[in-house]
Order: sequence, then C-alpha cells, then structure tokens
Amino acid sequence: MSGAFQMDWLNLIINGVLKASLRLFAFAPPAVGLSVLSAITGFLMLLVFRASSDQVKVREARRRVMAHLLELRVFSTEPALVWRSQKSLLAANSRYVLLALRPAFWMAIPISLLLIHLRPCYEHTPIPIGEAAIVTLALPASAGGKIPKLQAPNGILIEGPPVRVLNKAEVSWRIRPVSPVSEQLLFAIDGQNVTKTITAGRTATPFLSYRRTSTIWAALWEPVEPRIHTNAIRWIEVRYPKASLSILGLRVNWMIWFLIVSMTTMLALRKRLRVEF
Repeated sequence: MSGAFQMDWLNLIINGVLKASLRLFAFAPPAVGLSVLSAITGFLMLLVFRASSDQVKVREARRRVMAHLLELRVFSTEPALVWRSQKSLLAANSRYVLLALRPAFWMAIPISLLLIHLRPCYEHTPIPIGEAAIVTLALPASAGGKIPKLQAPNGILIEGPPVRVLNKAEVSWRIRPVSPVSEQLLFAIDGQNVTKTITAGRTATPFLSYRRTSTIWAALWEPVEPRIHTNAIRWIEVRYPKASLSILGLRVNWMIWFLIVSMTTMLALRKRLRVEF
C-alpha cells in the first residue's frame, strides 16, 4: 500500500469520525461542539501523560524545583548560597523538563492531527450569498499557455474571463454565489476533469475544503478532499472568509479556545486522576 493511498485513507477515517461526532451538536452553536471535543481531548491527554510518564520521578523532580526556589528566597542575601541554589535549580528544572518530554512526544502527533482536521470546520466560513470570491488553480511549470475551463454549478455565477498569472503558473476566476449551494466546481484541462467542492450560504458549520492538492504532504494539511490524481493540476483553492467563534459575545480564535478548554480540563481533573505534571 503506497504512502499516498494510506494518507487518503487516514484523512477519510479521521474526517468521518469528527463529522459523526460534531453532528451530535448540530443543533447548537459551533463553540459547543468544539468545547466538548476540547474537554474530551484534555481528559485523554491526562490519561496519556499518566500512562507514559514516571509519576514518582516527576513528583520528586517537581519537589526539588520547589525546594531550590525556596532556597533562593531564604538565602537571597548570601551570594555564594544563591549561586549554588541557582545551579541546582537549573539542574532540577532540566530533569523535570526531560521527564515531561516522553508524554509530550506521545501526545504531539495525535493532537497535531486532530487540530489539522478541525481547521476545515472552524477556520473558515462559507461564502456569503451575493459576495464575490476568488477561485485559483495552480498549474505545473510545464503547462505553458494552457488555461483550464471552469464550469460552475447552479447558484454560482462566473464573473468575467479567467486571469492568468504567468510567473506563478496560476489561473484565477471571480465567482459570486446567488443562492445557497454545496456542490462541485468542474475544471477541464488536457481532456481530464477535476472537481473542487464549494459551499456558499450555509449557516451550519461544514467541513470546508479550502484547497484541494495533488501532493501527499500538502494533503496532510488540507485533508477534506482526496488528492488530485493528475499531473496537469497542482492545486485548486477557494478563498473562503475567515471565521471566529462567539464566546459570551466575544470573538475568539477557535484554536485558542480549544487550548483553553483542554488545558483547563487537565488542571481540573489532575488531582482526581492522581496525575503529577
């Protein structure tokens, strides 16, 4: 099984699980579903930290750090003792950080994947009805003067001819939705057809595909749609407006809110689960 095929299946599975989970909160504002996911993530991170760290050594290292901090305060008027305490504090703190690296390593990859797959849901919003947007297609450097043809679904108007940027090998179209739509744009080049999803006028938070790409690593960052399986197109992008969460009347970046809720959950449950960090 090729790495590209594995990447497509990984994206498909993660997206499926997240869509099914967030569908349970479709009745509520987007912040509700994100808050629940963040709290669950914080709880699981706490379990991973407890299972992958030496809790006895972590507790001992933290006590040493606190002891040396107390020494600095008590012997603040004794330069020789302060210097010795500072060296001991540095050593104790370094040991404490090293003990935390192993659980951090175990959590880094799954948390990164989760955040990447939540981006399409919370980072952008569908194109508002009546507002113009730009669709851009990137060609390989060897494409020469080729210009793909764009066919838009009902509800999407194409305003004017395509604009080509030669030094970037990109072609852009100006479009304008006139009714709610969640369909496919169709691009034709070299006898091949490639599609790109487009969403406009939807009030519920969907999983928006900002860019569909042909490379494996770019597909890791843009995981909603499968990769483009042709060498005639590098990527296709729909420029959706930026989104933000409404929390008690304030506009908050979704990732900041995710970190706040998950970290608060960890702090609130650490004593109950007997986790030292």
